[in-house]
Amino acid sequence: MVSHPATGTASSQASPPNSLSPSRAADFMQCPLLYRFRVIDKLPEKPTPAATRGTVVHAVLERLFDSPARERSVPRARAMVVREWERLLARRPELAELFTAGDEGDGGAADDAELAHWLAEAEELVERWFSLEDPTRLEPAERELFVEARLESGLRLRGIIDRVDVAPTGEVRIVDYKTGKAPRPEYAAGALFQMKFYALVLWRLRGTVPRRLQLVYLGSGDVLTYDPDEDDLRGVERKLLALWDAIRRATETGEWRPRRGPLCGWCAHQALCPEFGGTPPPYPLMIQPRLPLGAPEDAPGGGPGAGAGEDGGAAGPEASRTRSPEPAGREWDGPGPTPR
Repeated sequence: MVSHPATGTASSQASPPNSLSPSRAADFMQCPLLYRFRVIDKLPEKPTPAATRGTVVHAVLERLFDSPARERSVPRARAMVVREWERLLARRPELAELFTAGDEGDGGAADDAELAHWLAEAEELVERWFSLEDPTRLEPAERELFVEARLESGLRLRGIIDRVDVAPTGEVRIVDYKTGKAPRPEYAAGALFQMKFYALVLWRLRGTVPRRLQLVYLGSGDVLTYDPDEDDLRGVERKLLALWDAIRRATETGEWRPRRGPLCGWCAHQALCPEFGGTPPPYPLMIQPRLPLGAPEDAPGGGPGAGAGEDGGAAGPEASRTRSPEPAGREWDGPGPTPR
């Protein structure tokens, strides 16, 4: 065993990362220590009402397409919210604790009121989607599509795409639903990083650059679109390789530096963060000799690696935003304006 001076004795229970997803890439760019807590230490995080609501809403928007086009209505979609919540609760009974009143004495009545309010908020998000896209005119090629590609460097990129639309001409649109509000324009590039990541993976898998990337923000009724090109995606690939090298170095040395920022207030691990007076748990991996930058992930002592930017490149002038009632959904027939 090898000890790390800041974290204590290592153990052999954990294993180094061997792939990268958009969420974990964003974690490392936000705070390397957060990445370590989630990927290396695998520290548990309590579910939140907001994240759980997002899971339910995504499930509704996916399953609604199981119905014939003429039946994809607002009332049907709203009714699905309760069913999807019950389906999720059956798989994860601990989520019931989100709406527990505690010892205040009102018992089930208080719980029921809180749950009813939460479900109503989810229904509102689902209904707002209909002002942004018309599901009766959409026939997705893929829903909840798991994608994975291995780059020449050995880095595996993976993720789950909410929806893939394919035009009769073969052009591809990648769509992702967000239950929060759209970012301010100066933060649009960061928001598009996830979509460019997916576009890169599909390009490497299928040999064709997706024609359009589309983020649908149900919380604010906004749609953010971007049309990437090969230069965009090559830039994203270079950024991800640099990011992976930085992750690899941190994995080998055990040096995961915290980075204080505006999102720290929402972090579940403040008690363990040196920025807030905490001490991380003992580092669970062996400290290993540093590999050359860009070494494949399955090289001896393999792990991750990489250096961090904020996103896959600036959004640029092609990035556009539309607001309800300017709908963005329709049967995808290629680029151009996105009317209903």
